[in-house]
Amino acid sequence: MKTAVIIPCYKTKKFILPIVHNVLSMKEVWRLYIVDDCCPEKTGEYVKENIQDTKLMILFNNENLGVGGATLTGWQQACVDGAEILIKIDGDGQMDICYIPKIVNLIQKHKYDYVKGQRFWNLESFVDMPRKRAFGNMALSFITKISSGYYNIFDPTNGYIAINAKVFEILPSKKISKSFFFESDMLFHLNIIRAVIKEVPMIAIYGKEKSNLKISKILFDFPYLHIVNFVKRIVFNYYLRGMSVGSISLPLGLTFFVFGITFGCFFWIRSLCIGEIATSGTVMVSALTIICGIQFILLFFVEDFGNVPKTSLISEDFEIK
Repeated sequence: MKTAVIIPCYKTKKFILPIVHNVLSMKEVWRLYIVDDCCPEKTGEYVKENIQDTKLMILFNNENLGVGGATLTGWQQACVDGAEILIKIDGDGQMDICYIPKIVNLIQKHKYDYVKGQRFWNLESFVDMPRKRAFGNMALSFITKISSGYYNIFDPTNGYIAINAKVFEILPSKKISKSFFFESDMLFHLNIIRAVIKEVPMIAIYGKEKSNLKISKILFDFPYLHIVNFVKRIVFNYYLRGMSVGSISLPLGLTFFVFGITFGCFFWIRSLCIGEIATSGTVMVSALTIICGIQFILLFFVEDFGNVPKTSLISEDFEIK
């Protein structure tokens, strides 16, 4: 299968040449796309001046689209050129290209729709990761699991990703986030089309490179985007696509829980204002409705855990339409 590797480039000039040389030397790689995302260091021109190879394609974005936008630019062009497997790695030297053959094998022979890296497979990888990055990845990973529905994925924010071109072509690429939310948003859209994902254990390489991701994006933008994706996924999977026990247990649980909290707070404030202790019956009504609400919500998540896609879109018994 024709495998295309895409490297989005923004302020990666000092790392890019060794990566390009190594990728081009791999027999598994059919073509390499360098996407200069309006880089102020003119990384694309730098590569063009220093490396000439028939397998190398250099694309230039007229404006900075973000890591997601640059990746989508490369993937779309690769599909037009006839690529069958699309791989994205970063240009900062943190991703070891030795995993590319295994990724290609998982898509080509084992028929996985989407393959991504997993940095938390062993303790050494976690210990070597910078503390702030480790904490941030753990928090984002937990939130992404819930919003995307892929509870079996342990490193959802990892940017070492690959997808079968046929699967990519049925994704609504115009709706996928172009920013640093790209990897998380990809998982949401993959869940909607019921794609099967496989993780590859790998070790990241951490040097002195600086991330372009701003902490304000994580603290303010990401939680909102995850909530929006979670609501969209629940509405589509549990009410538009079909009905299940989760379709009933979630609204019941939220209703009981909100009623119990509201009821209890109202009578607690009332008792403070008038100086009277709330009756045991009032306390029991509040407590029981809260407990019932939690039980129904947990029932929903039990079903949601078991609803992770298991049938590959590119398997022989499934036809993409």
